[in-house]
This record gives sequence, structure tokens and C-alpha cells, in this order.
Amino acid sequence: MKLKLNYESFDKGLEKLSEEYKIFAPVVLEYKGTYSDTPSIRYKEVKTFEEMEWGLKSHFSPKEVMLPINEILLYFTQDEYSEANERKDKILIFMRACDINAVKRVDEIYLRNGEEDYYYKRNRDKIKFILVGCKESFRNCFCVSMGSNKAEDYAMALNIREDELYIDIKDDTLNVFEGESTDFEVDYVKENFVKVEIPDNIDPVKISQDPMWDQYNARCISCGRCNFVCPTCTCFTMQDIFYKENENVGERRRVWASCQVDGFTDIAGGHSFRQSKGDRLRFKAMHKIYDFNKRFGYHMCVGCGRCDDNCPQYISFSTTIDKVNELCKEDK
Repeated sequence: MKLKLNYESFDKGLEKLSEEYKIFAPVVLEYKGTYSDTPSIRYKEVKTFEEMEWGLKSHFSPKEVMLPINEILLYFTQDEYSEANERKDKILIFMRACDINAVKRVDEIYLRNGEEDYYYKRNRDKIKFILVGCKESFRNCFCVSMGSNKAEDYAMALNIREDELYIDIKDDTLNVFEGESTDFEVDYVKENFVKVEIPDNIDPVKISQDPMWDQYNARCISCGRCNFVCPTCTCFTMQDIFYKENENVGERRRVWASCQVDGFTDIAGGHSFRQSKGDRLRFKAMHKIYDFNKRFGYHMCVGCGRCDDNCPQYISFSTTIDKVNELCKEDK
């Protein structure tokens, strides 16, 4: 069903949906940004369209709704354990096309890269996506180059106009809106300011040994922000938390981790892989544009540009891709 409606009618529909779903969208959190007087734009639960922020790119991806930053998996005692309660509510998430495509990458890792991840699957099954059209590219986006500027896997799509909203409802269970029938075509970004080209002839050994990565030893500060804001990064660590009241009782948590921070590759015996910052960035870059593609047939990066937006040292991933491309051109 394709409808045209005003903001008031849309909010009435959201009110009906909120009886069954928790609804998430990007919102502005004042004074929560990098500096004391800057905002942070993150995904939070909303009730009305007015609460949502679509004029700016969210600093964090909606990944944290599906895959919590800190998730309790189970509780344990000295003799037994019990599974943590699963999320009861169904969830609707308003997302751009690049982020919906990013979910496909996360699903690949957690659901199809060996045995299904039980905890991710039970969250994922409760989630539906509402695609929000993009008329213009944001700063640092290169989704067109990555082929992630369009998406088909959605329950409902939304185009935002100055005084009206246009929606396309694919999932009949979301058909609670009242409006005027109309034609509908999702707004897709057709061109980005930033363009990249990923070569087909990447030689992983030669690229890994090239001195270009050494420059990042002085620039990168190993903060991991590029990983944490990325919609396709999936690494985590496990933490056992023991309660002070009884050290034989506690909980096991899954917590986001970053391949860029110290200690990520530590192993038994005190050894550690990829100790230099350049090696870590090389590992991340090759995973995004080579390793994942070799295994699954498409690139991991979706070109959202959040890593470029949030790096305090202004390290540009799109520029890194360009440098790899130049090295590959020299081989031709």
C-alpha cells in the first residue's frame, strides 16, 4: 500500500504501532557530543516523527539496537547457570539504505558464518526495518561506490517531504496508517561527493607488506571509534562479572571490541599479534574490502562514512581505499 499523509496522521499510526513495537530512530542528544557544547545523534526509542533527526547523519549506526554494546548472556553460580531473559518487545527501526545493507553483513557473520549465534538470532527475529529515503548524500558518504545506496529488505519505506510524508507498506501488519493513495518510489542517492574504486586484482601479500601502512603508526591513537560507529563491525569480547556480595555468583556478558585497540590480539603466553597501529589499520581495511568479499562475494564496507566522520585524527577510510587502488594500478 502506497500512501501520502501529513505528519499528524503519521504520528497516529506510530501510536498504534507502539502498542506492539518499540520504535527506534536517530535523535539529537544535546550536549552529549565530542565537545561539551555539541550534540550526539544516536538511535533511541521514539513516539513521534518530530523526535527523529533526518537532516543529519547519525553518529552511531542502528546496529546497537540489534546487537547491544553490553549484553548479558547468562547468570552463573558455583554449580549452575541460567540464561538471561530474552527481549520481549518487537522492534521497528527507521534506517537509511546503507544501514539496511549493513544488517545483511552482520547477519552473514552471526547467522551464516558457521553455526547460528543463538543470542543474536533471538533478537534479530523480532526486528523489522523502515527504510528512509535519501535525496542527497551526506559528508564522507560513498554508498554509491559500494552499491549500498539502494535496499529492498524493508517492511515499510518512507520519503520525507517538507509538509507531507510518502510511505510504501510491504508488511500488512504495519498497515495502520490513514492517507491518500499515491505513486511511490523510494528516494535513493545517485551520486556521492566521495567516490572510491575497489580493484579486482588486490594482492593481499603485497598490499600487507607495503610501507604505506607505516604512516598510521604516528597518526592513529588506537581509540577504536572507527569500529564502534561502523554498522558492519562485529567483533566482541566476553566478560565474566563476579558480584562483590558473593564471588561465586556473577554474569557473563558479550561486549563490543575493536581490532584497533591495545590488547585485542593478546593470547596465552603474553603474545600479541598486530602490535603496530599501521598493522591494525591494514587488517581492518583488508577485511572490509578483500577478506569478506573473498568469502561471501560482496564487500563488507557499505560506504556510510561514519569512520571518517568520527576519527579524531582525521584518518579517512575512503582515502585508504584510494591508496590501495593506486598500488594495484602499479601492478597492471
